[in-house]
Amino acid sequence: MFIADNWKDYEVIDTSNGEKLERWGKYILVRPDPQVIWDTPKKERGWKNMNGHYHRSSKGGGEWEFFDLPQQWQIHYNSPSFEQELTFNLKPFSFKHTGIFPEQAANWDWFGKIISDARKKRGSEPVKVLNLFAYTGGATLACAAAGANVTHVDASKGIVAWAKENAQSSGLIDKPIRWIVDDCVKFVEREIRRGNHYDAIIMDPPSYGRGPKGEIWKIEEAIHPLVKLCAQLLSDEPLFFLINSYTTGLQPAVLTYMLSTELKSFGGHCDSQEVGLPVSSNGLVLPCGASGRWMK
Repeated sequence: MFIADNWKDYEVIDTSNGEKLERWGKYILVRPDPQVIWDTPKKERGWKNMNGHYHRSSKGGGEWEFFDLPQQWQIHYNSPSFEQELTFNLKPFSFKHTGIFPEQAANWDWFGKIISDARKKRGSEPVKVLNLFAYTGGATLACAAAGANVTHVDASKGIVAWAKENAQSSGLIDKPIRWIVDDCVKFVEREIRRGNHYDAIIMDPPSYGRGPKGEIWKIEEAIHPLVKLCAQLLSDEPLFFLINSYTTGLQPAVLTYMLSTELKSFGGHCDSQEVGLPVSSNGLVLPCGASGRWMK
C-alpha cells in the first residue's frame, strides 16, 4: 500500500460507523467514508467536539453542519522530495469535500523525487508534465515545486481558479504552469494533433463527470481509450505515468494491466497498490482508492 505518512497539518484520528474523524490544521471535521464498515467505540473526544460534520442524506448527497469553523483556512505540506512548502486553501463545499485529497501526498512524494532527480541530470532541459482532471492542483504544485513545467487541465473554471489560488499561496504562481479549462479528452486529442509531447502524465479521473460543454465521462468506458491517447503524447524517454482511481471496479491489478499493455513499447515497470492514510488512534491504515504507477 502507498501510505501518505508525511503530513503534519492533517491526520485521520479515528474511524467508526461509516465516518472518519479528521484534523485539518487546528480544525476537526467528521466526514462520511464508505470504506468504514466497522462500528468501533468512539472514544476520541473529537467525535463530540468537532468543528464541522457532513451528514449524508438517504436521498443522496447531504449537507454540512458547522460549529465554529471559518469559511476558509490553510494547511501546509512539506515533502521529503522537494524543498518548497505547499499551501492549500480549504473550503468545505458540496458532497463532503474540502478541496484536497490528502492521501495523494504519497504520490507527490513519489513523483517529486523522480522529477527532482531528472532535473539534476537534464540541466536546463525542462521536465514537462501533463496533469489531467487536475482539480485544485495538489499534484500540479508538487510537480512545479520539484522543478517541472506543468500543464494543468480541468473542466471546471472555478476549480482551476482555486488551484491558482493554491499556487499563489504556495509561492509557485510564477512557475511555468499552464492553466487550462477544458474537457480532458478533447484537450489530449488536440495536443496529439499539435504534435506536443510530455515526459510524464498524471490523471485523477472521476467515476462520473461532465465537461464544460456537457460532455459525459463514465470512467469504466472512457479510461482505457484515454490512456491509449495519452500514450501518444509521451516523449521518447518518458519518466512516469500515474493513474488514480476512486472507483471500486478499477482495482490496482486493473490499473497495472492497462498501463503495462499501453506503455509496453517504452519498457519500464508498473506498480499499482491501494493508497492509504494512517489512523493515529490505532496505528491502522484507512484505504483511500488506488494508484497505478508506471515508471521508466
